[in-house]
Amino acid sequence: MSTVAPQGLHHVTAIASDPQANVDFYTRALGLRLIKQTVNFDAPDTYHLYYGDAKGSPSSILTFFPWPDVPKGRQGAGMTTATAFSVPGSSMGWWHERLKSQEVDVDAPVSRDGEDVLSLRDPDGMVIDLVAADGDLRSGWDGVADIPAEHAVRGLHAVTLSERQLDPSASMLTDLLGMDLTGEDGDRTRFAMGDVGTGALVDVAAGVADRGWQAGGTVHHVAFRAPDLETMTRWQQELLSRGVQVTDVRDRQYFKSIYFREPGGVLFEIATDSPGFDIDEPLLELGRSLKLPPWLEPSREQIAAALPPLDVTPDVA
Repeated sequence: MSTVAPQGLHHVTAIASDPQANVDFYTRALGLRLIKQTVNFDAPDTYHLYYGDAKGSPSSILTFFPWPDVPKGRQGAGMTTATAFSVPGSSMGWWHERLKSQEVDVDAPVSRDGEDVLSLRDPDGMVIDLVAADGDLRSGWDGVADIPAEHAVRGLHAVTLSERQLDPSASMLTDLLGMDLTGEDGDRTRFAMGDVGTGALVDVAAGVADRGWQAGGTVHHVAFRAPDLETMTRWQQELLSRGVQVTDVRDRQYFKSIYFREPGGVLFEIATDSPGFDIDEPLLELGRSLKLPPWLEPSREQIAAALPPLDVTPDVA
């Protein structure tokens, strides 16, 4: 096992259809901040939209590739089937009423893994869980007019992987990625990334027979935190030495990354905490205009013309 375990979740990236519906839901209904409006660096005719807390802190970030004509995906084995954010325990009732009033597809709160959980679906049917976590001291984003700061979403809490069987995925999480098995609840097994507090949980739901299909409304990949490039490079070398196929280092402008798949098929990423999202625009202006990396800047006019118009006017408090 590597001497340095991941320091929690970094971000989750998913696939959406309509970019405007995506912005409206995550910024207005859930109250996340749009922290970066850019493009998919590998397919620059598509937006890459980042949401998070006030500055896009690692473990607060959910991102989307919105393809307007994408077909609907299917949840199943080999997929990340739920993304959980934490909210204060006293806010569960408030969130349930808010989401119902906005005609969001939301269930009644339930108890799972010893936690109160509110499950909802976004406009593409992707499952988002809000989890009561009074021990989460993060402030989240308090800039939405009709979401009081005491109810604001704090940040990522956990992801759920659906697998046909627990092993060998569990072995990678524990033996290679250094996570601890911390609990079981029926077919669900929980793994934690050391003693790093919030935003550091992976749940595996085993016994899922049907294979999933990645498209609209599904998660593309889950990213774990590395504090710096040196640490991430050590992870890359460790993965290669254990026979895992891993990519070269990719420059994502706001972090650097490597990618690999766990045995059940879920795409994992390890991403650096730095340099962060304020390297190309002031903190107060995050997400308000299209930002491109230097190697795409010469094509700005063509790229912008290919993208659908997007209203990102913040509904600030």
